[in-house]
Amino acid sequence: MLTAFARAFKTPDLRKKLLFTLAIIVVYRIGTHVPIPGVDYRNVQTCIDNAQANQGLFGLVNMFSGGALLQITIFALGIMPYITASIILQLLTVVIPRLEALKKEGQAGTAKITQYTRYLTIALAILQGTGLVATARSGALFQGCPVASQIVPDQSIFVTITMVITMTAGTAAVMWLGELITDRGIGNGMSILMFISIAATFPSALWAIKKQGSLAGGWIEFGTVILVGLVMVGLVVFVEQAQRRIPVQYAKRMIGRRSYGGTSTYIPLKVNQAGVIPVIFASSLLYIPALIAQFAGGKSEWKTWIEQHFVKGDHPYYIVSYFLLIVFFAFFYVAISFNPEEVADNMKKYGGFIPGIRAGRPTAEYLSYVLNRITWPGSLYLGLIALVPTMALVGFGANQNFPFGGTSILIIVGVGLETVKQIESQLQQRNYEGFLR
Repeated sequence: MLTAFARAFKTPDLRKKLLFTLAIIVVYRIGTHVPIPGVDYRNVQTCIDNAQANQGLFGLVNMFSGGALLQITIFALGIMPYITASIILQLLTVVIPRLEALKKEGQAGTAKITQYTRYLTIALAILQGTGLVATARSGALFQGCPVASQIVPDQSIFVTITMVITMTAGTAAVMWLGELITDRGIGNGMSILMFISIAATFPSALWAIKKQGSLAGGWIEFGTVILVGLVMVGLVVFVEQAQRRIPVQYAKRMIGRRSYGGTSTYIPLKVNQAGVIPVIFASSLLYIPALIAQFAGGKSEWKTWIEQHFVKGDHPYYIVSYFLLIVFFAFFYVAISFNPEEVADNMKKYGGFIPGIRAGRPTAEYLSYVLNRITWPGSLYLGLIALVPTMALVGFGANQNFPFGGTSILIIVGVGLETVKQIESQLQQRNYEGFLR
């Protein structure tokens, strides 16, 4: 990987792309530290320094925003509205025939779906920004902080609208920065910004574990976490690269005096076909009961039961529910993102077949059978990776933002591998010597 980056910096046009990407990253990180108007920055910092500030219902969104959510900055919502909008559009593509037709139209249809994603991102940013402002005004954003209710001193309607508009504009700016990286930089812009947001929280989280440790001044816990992280990265790289290659043979066709086809290829089915989406879905779904209990007034039996079983991540009910939801969403997402019948029809249309399997419906049934079998280990792997932060809660007394959590490691490794592949492919295009020297 380091060799690829070194070679890229030696190539003038790739060096410009890399420097442009770094400049956009710097702008993005500066925006995560600029507070929005109407917020008392000193009270926010007081609550963040509180031991309980990093715990609660907003850990996932705070991680995706690079810590900007709890600081209530202009980029507080980060990339999360765009991720949510992209997932919703992808799910609706299976349900709404119009979106499915656009998806099949190629580049023009993809551009139209991208435009719909932008509109939905702005709508979600308005909703999430309104919810964040309401939560900050009520003092529920930082539970246990003595000055939590004084974060927004002026609670007039004008100040509230200004705060929501500022955060919505910040989300639009983040989306624009990501698209700039995609067009003029290296890699997928949204993925790069997500990578930077997660990586930015690592140093503070690691140092917090060191300060909380009791063995050799915390250095043993610190070293153990680093070792666990390296092992997890190796495991994730191994599984993310694993795939089942289904051989495909194309029959020869004679058109005039020329022969076409007769080639052999394969269909790569990844073990983790769903990526990190099942973990995000499961985390978001498990936040709903705790969120309802948090805003419910008074004391009731159901609220007490939820607070005891689903607010803290180390309870057996929470662990089992989290694991089962990840497995369910892994199968659900694979079922809607990969259509065996469509793949079988396309193969049949172009004269392709799997050796030993008849074209058409038998091919679709075979692909579905193989996909279900490899999704089982992929879903179990996602569940086990996602439970690492929970084990850290028990073993090290870490908070919900354990640095080497399942979601963060999956995203960082996935984005890193994809970016390196793009750099290597562009280097190969520029340094291709051919067969003759």
